[in-house]
Parts: sequence; C-alpha cells; structure tokens
Amino acid sequence: MTSTIILTVIGSDRPGLTGALADAVLSAGGNWLESHLSRLAGTYVGSVLVEVPDDGVETLRAAVAAVDAQGLRVAIVAAGHADATGAELTLAIVGQDRPGIVREVSTALAALGVNIEKLESATEGTAWSGGRLFKAEMQLRLPGGVDAAAVQDALEAVSAEIMVDIAVAAA
Repeated sequence: MTSTIILTVIGSDRPGLTGALADAVLSAGGNWLESHLSRLAGTYVGSVLVEVPDDGVETLRAAVAAVDAQGLRVAIVAAGHADATGAELTLAIVGQDRPGIVREVSTALAALGVNIEKLESATEGTAWSGGRLFKAEMQLRLPGGVDAAAVQDALEAVSAEIMVDIAVAAA
C-alpha cells in the first residue's frame, strides 16, 4: 500500500532546495507526483504531492526533518481525495490595482458555491499612469446547477464596483 502526502514548503530561496526535497522523497522510496513551487518576494514557497510506500512514511518524516534543519520549513499532510465534479472554468481578471479585488471576486464566487482550484496573480507597473495593474487567472470548479452565465453575471456586478475586466472561458 501507498500513502499520498502533501509537503508544504517555505524558506529563504537559494540553490538546491528543490533537490533537497527530491532527495527526501526518494530516500523514502517515494514518487514526486505534482508540485507548485515558486520564488515569492525572495522566499521559496510551494507544495508537492508525493506518493510513498506506507513503510516509508517515517523515513520521509526523518528526511524532511533534515531538510527542515537546513532552514526550509516543511510540513507533511495526508492528501485528501480528488472528488472534483462539475464544470471547469478559467477566469481572467485585469484591472487597476487596488485593495479588495481578490476578496470581492472570491466572495462572489463563494456565494455561488464555486470553488477556486487555482489562483495565480501578479501586479506590474504601468508606464502610462505610473500606477499598478493587477492580473489574476483562476481555475474554477462549478457546483451542479451553476453555469458559466451565472458566474459571468455575478462577476459583472463585482466588475462594475471594482473596475476590472473579467473574462470567463470554458477550461
């Protein structure tokens, strides 16, 4: 039997961190399945989904503790089941940056029962105004009874309030 585990990581970015994680997984006889790792404001952050033989879980914990001792904090969590049902949508947001955009969009989506499965966002300077532009892309999972038109309607109401352009497309 095997255990599916999520490793969450955070620490000061430097060369070799991904390799240290990969070594820890391999030392436990594990297989690296999926990951989302990035450098965010000089900090290495992310999550890794691994599969480890049941008898290798304690070996993984020990190997992760050794990585932890090198300044990379690693948490181990048992993975849940991927019971994703419903339609998928991609949501793109672009607008003048201001506080509250993510909160207002996520609140509107939650009111419909829509799950945000992935969120990537960034800000960038705008040469023409000296301000900042906010950009985000979300992968959404719709519950039964909610379609893309309902999501579009809810987001258009938010869009008018926060002055952003929102595009919804089938994933």
